[in-house]
Amino acid sequence: MFSWLARIAWTCWQPVRRYARMSKDDLDDSSLEDPLLWCRSLDKHSYGEFSFAVVQANEVLEDQSQVETGRDATFVGVYDGHGGPDASRFISDHLFLHLMRHAREKGALSEDILRSAFSATEDGFLTLVRRTCGIKPLMAAIGSCCLVGVIWRGTLYVANLGDSRAVIGSLGRSNKIVGEQLNKEHNASLEEVRQELRSLHPNDSHIVVMKHGVWRIKGIIQVSRSIGDAYLKRPEFSLDPTFPRFHLPEPLGRPVLTAEPSVCTRVLQPNDKFIIFASDGLWEHMTNQEAVEIVHNNPRAGIAKRLLKTALSEAARKREMRYDDLKKVEKGVRRFFHDDITIVVIFIDHDLLEKKQPAPELSVKGFIDTVGPSSFNIFKD
Repeated sequence: MFSWLARIAWTCWQPVRRYARMSKDDLDDSSLEDPLLWCRSLDKHSYGEFSFAVVQANEVLEDQSQVETGRDATFVGVYDGHGGPDASRFISDHLFLHLMRHAREKGALSEDILRSAFSATEDGFLTLVRRTCGIKPLMAAIGSCCLVGVIWRGTLYVANLGDSRAVIGSLGRSNKIVGEQLNKEHNASLEEVRQELRSLHPNDSHIVVMKHGVWRIKGIIQVSRSIGDAYLKRPEFSLDPTFPRFHLPEPLGRPVLTAEPSVCTRVLQPNDKFIIFASDGLWEHMTNQEAVEIVHNNPRAGIAKRLLKTALSEAARKREMRYDDLKKVEKGVRRFFHDDITIVVIFIDHDLLEKKQPAPELSVKGFIDTVGPSSFNIFKD
């Protein structure tokens, strides 16, 4: 039997709504503008509205993302995969369910609950790798960054692995919007991350290596924390020289990467207006402040798409071309110009936050069960 506190925490995710995974045909039609871009102009969540947009660059989209909404809580996940889509898809299918299970068992949401959900997801994916690496060895080299935000009864929780970013837009002095990054990034391009790695591996002179002008861990990967990338975490998943890109010249003595997320908590204030969750492909082309000013100075409807098109225009400009020309570049080749990019903008309506009202009912695609999560998964087949 659940305690009364557990029941209160669990009911925050009711009433139940589950949305089927969306293909491009289900979302707002952007194909006339860019065949690899799709979006949802504006929709509802528990404490306001949200907008999202995705653009594909890789031959197979490696980004996954989701928005989950219940009576008193909203969940956002952005999962930027690398090496293939398997890890990001696995996270999309499992992390939120682990979070629900742990929150139900403990009767509340906390930073430790988020860490437990990340750990369970990592363990599950490594189990999948173990089962499949005999027939698909490169499963050991597939991984994903993982950025999660949860708004629960007026408090925002953010947990992160890798280099995606959550930026909150708040009104400051003179009613000007100010962008504040909420999460730490785990990328070897940052001196702080390189120092952390060197302190953890004092006897490894090649723990971080400059390769082709980019800092990489073991000369291979830029992110220092992820779900997956099993070959850099456990010796049993080491890849042999037939896979030279991922082969380590020396046996793995201790894990090089970790799945321990950076977690922060923030009680939302009236001057906090919106949060931008996005994979690193967005932040390669604009600053935090530029992004929040775009959101603040334009209508809500279609705002994620506006951010995305601004980033793509900048990516095109860097290659001395126009966005209209970039649109004609096919997936796969497009990766030479920009990354897969996912953007979710969560607007915070404080009248809903204070009243703790549920989001209006949305069309039901199907149910998991009477106490399962609602789901709005964003991806392209």
